[in-house]
Amino acid sequence: MSLGAVLTAIITPFDDDLRVDEDAFVSLFHHLIATGSDGVVVCGTTGEAPTLTAEEHLRLIELACAERPEGATVIASTGSNDTRHACEMTERATEHGADGVLSVTPYYNKPNRRGLVRHFGEIAAATDKPVVLYNIPGRTSLDLPPDLLAELAQIERVDYVKQADNSALGPIDGLGVYAGNDDAFLPTLEFGGCGGILVASHLVGPRLRRMVDEPERRAEIDDELKPLYRALGTTTNPIPVKAALNLTGRRVGGLRLPLVEADEAELAVIAEAVDALHLR
Repeated sequence: MSLGAVLTAIITPFDDDLRVDEDAFVSLFHHLIATGSDGVVVCGTTGEAPTLTAEEHLRLIELACAERPEGATVIASTGSNDTRHACEMTERATEHGADGVLSVTPYYNKPNRRGLVRHFGEIAAATDKPVVLYNIPGRTSLDLPPDLLAELAQIERVDYVKQADNSALGPIDGLGVYAGNDDAFLPTLEFGGCGGILVASHLVGPRLRRMVDEPERRAEIDDELKPLYRALGTTTNPIPVKAALNLTGRRVGGLRLPLVEADEAELAVIAEAVDALHLR
């Protein structure tokens, strides 16, 4: 099945008491689909999964599956550095109706190659949906190089990779490739990748959609969006995108510690990029 070309790593809105705001989440989900996204990745890094309880995490997946607009896809982020827990979350997400699961490289405990193959094999056996590997060595301190990704592609249902290592961006035998960074969306489309799992699509979904639908305008649109990409990287994700959404009038609340809200200097950079694109 196709998961879509423009997938948004959706933020998790909080209320004033930092409780999950389900109404705001559903409203944002529908807005994203209406403005060019094919689907969402729920409870990833951008969704602040590390500070969600398992109950909150699974409830958001359940809510997304129940409320998805017709034709939209829901990818559940269910990765962990504990294989048993990752399998349990994958099973539950599948039961809730997710169209696929995103599984990050096990972080901190840094398994060897044999351990990684077994880890992802167990996860793939816990679902009948596609598994999207997530290679982000900048956060996990463990890389999945292209030859290992090609080996993992031989596991049934391991069908895609979200590649957040721009230095290793390129086709992988046996896997559909998604850009894991917004600034890698253009080159991924150009080499025939599937698309991107993006953050800027919270703000400029129609422009990113046009990059898919109007190949002749890709470079022009990408140039226009580069200042926003940089602004959304001015500090740790999802701090900037939440700040930008709040600036544009979509109230998504604050962040749970250890993340803190953008400071005055960071906010100025974000506001400049938002205003340059006339987003408020």
